[in-house]
Amino acid sequence: MKIYTKTGDKGLTSLIGGTRVPKFHLRIECYGTVDELNSYVGLIMCQDIDSHHQKTLKEIQDRLFTVGASLAADPEKSRMKIPDLHESDISLLEEEMDRMNEILPELKHFLLPGGNTVVSYCHVARCICRRAERLTVHLAAESFVDEKMTIYLNRLSDYLFVLARKLNFDAGTEENIWLPRL
Repeated sequence: MKIYTKTGDKGLTSLIGGTRVPKFHLRIECYGTVDELNSYVGLIMCQDIDSHHQKTLKEIQDRLFTVGASLAADPEKSRMKIPDLHESDISLLEEEMDRMNEILPELKHFLLPGGNTVVSYCHVARCICRRAERLTVHLAAESFVDEKMTIYLNRLSDYLFVLARKLNFDAGTEENIWLPRL
């Protein structure tokens, strides 16, 4: 099987279900941004971090593929069985954040992205996640989107922020606090 099909050469692509849409379609932007996010999660996972975080990030990558597949399907025409998110997927992120926050010092300032390379990757992923969430909320205003998708993306951006703080803490790197010029 060839990886190229030439069917997209005129700027159209197919959703799951066969509907042809322009490559700039909001649904394509949504799952393309989720794919971009998944790539950054993979980048974080490949860094020298605790194996527990790597395992959690691998789970997140799997869930992001689920989110992407759901977003790639035409809700009116797709007959394909697509995996779905569960409340437990959202709970996992919340439990992981709670566990990390038990160890972290209280947050008293806004933080600027940075500290070290892996922490910076977490912040880039967090920003991409927020964009994916914004796009998905926009799509949900126009078409069916399972609300668990937007909840998951919202919680994931929070998780990535807390993970950045935890990785800074583990490395003994000082947090990059914002001290506004007044």
